[in-house]
Amino acid sequence: MNNPYLSGNFAPIEEEVSVTQLAVTGQIPAELNGQLLRIGPNPIAADPASHHWFLGNGMVHGVQLREGRADWYRSRFVMDDELVAARGGAPVPGPTNPLQLGNGVANTNIVYHAGQRLALVEGGNLPVVLDADLNTVARTNFGGTLPGGLSAHPHLDPATGEVHSAVYSPFWDYVQHVVVSREGVVTRAENIPLPGQPMVHDCMITPNYFIVLDLPVLMNMEAAVAGEPFPYRWSDDYGARVGLLPRAGRAADITWHEVDPCYVFHPMNGFEDAQGRVVLDVVRHPRMFATDKHGPNEGIATLDRWTIDPRQPRVSEQRLDDQGQEFPRIDERLTGAQHRYGYSVMVEEGFAFGGLIKHDLQEGRKEVYDEGPSRNFMEAVFVPRSSAASEDDGWLMSYVYDSASHVSEVVILAAQDFTAGPIARVQLPQRVPYGFHGNWVEATAQ
Repeated sequence: MNNPYLSGNFAPIEEEVSVTQLAVTGQIPAELNGQLLRIGPNPIAADPASHHWFLGNGMVHGVQLREGRADWYRSRFVMDDELVAARGGAPVPGPTNPLQLGNGVANTNIVYHAGQRLALVEGGNLPVVLDADLNTVARTNFGGTLPGGLSAHPHLDPATGEVHSAVYSPFWDYVQHVVVSREGVVTRAENIPLPGQPMVHDCMITPNYFIVLDLPVLMNMEAAVAGEPFPYRWSDDYGARVGLLPRAGRAADITWHEVDPCYVFHPMNGFEDAQGRVVLDVVRHPRMFATDKHGPNEGIATLDRWTIDPRQPRVSEQRLDDQGQEFPRIDERLTGAQHRYGYSVMVEEGFAFGGLIKHDLQEGRKEVYDEGPSRNFMEAVFVPRSSAASEDDGWLMSYVYDSASHVSEVVILAAQDFTAGPIARVQLPQRVPYGFHGNWVEATAQ
C-alpha cells in the first residue's frame, strides 16, 4: 500500500546528523542567540497499511544561532522503548507511567520550561528531557507531582510563568487541567468529566478562564478492538462545545457552550473583551478522521473567530479567512491577551504545505509570503527583537523543504517587512521531514 504519510517529505530519515558551521545566505540578526528546535514523527518500523502520521518515534531537529552565525544543525531521535530495543543501550531513565502509549514515544512538541527542554506528546505519555545537544536524558513526572502524562500543547502564562495543559488519555473519561509552576512542579490537576473520550489536542488560557475543547473526534472501541494503531474517529452524533473553566475553579464550575460540529487542533490565541466575553481565534477543520484514517485530510481548514458569552449557551462564529491554513502562532508574550497579529502556514487540500500567512486582525487584512510550489514552509516561530519590543517587531523563522532539490533550510523573515523575502537563509545538510511543532530557546534561558 502507498501511504502518503510515508512518502515525499513525510518519509522518515534514517540517520542522526551533526554538522557545524552551516552556510548562510544573507545576514542572521545578531540578536538571535539560541536554538530553533523542531520535532516530528520519524518511525523506524512503520506498516504502510496502518501507519498514521501522528504515530512513530520522535525526532528533534535543531539549529543553533550565535552572534550572526549558524553554529550547528543536529537531528536526534527522542529515545523510547522501541528505539532502545532496536538500537541497543540502556532503557530510558526516569519514572514509568502505567498510561504509557506507543513505547513512551514523544514526537509532537518541544518546549523549554523550568530549565529543561521537554519533548512532548499527548495521550498520557510523560515528557522526555533533552540536553542542550538534543540527546535524551530521561522521562520526567516533575518530581512525582504529575499524576498522569502531559499534553503536547502546554501554554505559558506570561504573567505567572506557569504552563497550562489539557491532558487526556484513552483510559480516562475526563480531561485534566494541569498547571506546572515556573519551578517545574504540578500545582493543579483538576479532572473535568466528559460524556465521551475525545482527542483534546490543544487548549487555551485567558486571564480568568482555562478553555476546554470537547469536539467530535472520539476514541472508537471498534477500531481499537480491531487493532488499529490510531483508533480515533469522527462522530456525527457527539456534538461540539467549548468549556470555560475558571482558572482556579472546580470541574463543577465549568460552563459549556455549543458550537457547530468541527474539529480544532490549534487555537491561535484567546482573550477577554471589554464585555467579559471570551474571544478565541481557531483554525477550524470541517471534520476530522471521518474518511482518512492515516492523517488530517478532511477538507480545507479556515481561520475562524469564536466569541463566547459566559451567560449564553452558544458560541458566535465568524469566518476570518477562507484560505486553507494550519499551525497558527502569535507573539507569545500576548498569550491570553488581545493580539493584533497572527502567523500561519498555507495548507491546501490533501494537507499540502505552502507559504506563510501574516494576519492583521485589527485591520482585517493579510499578507502572504510564498516562494512557489516546490517551497514548503512549516510552522513559523515568532521571536521578538527584545523583551521590550512591540508586537510584530521581530523575526519569523521557519524550516522549509524544497521538493525540487530534496533538501531543507531555515528561513528568517523580518515580521514587519513580511513580503520582502528572507533576510537570511541557513542551509541544512539534510531534509527535515514535515513534523508538527517547534520553539525558539534563547541562549540566556539555557
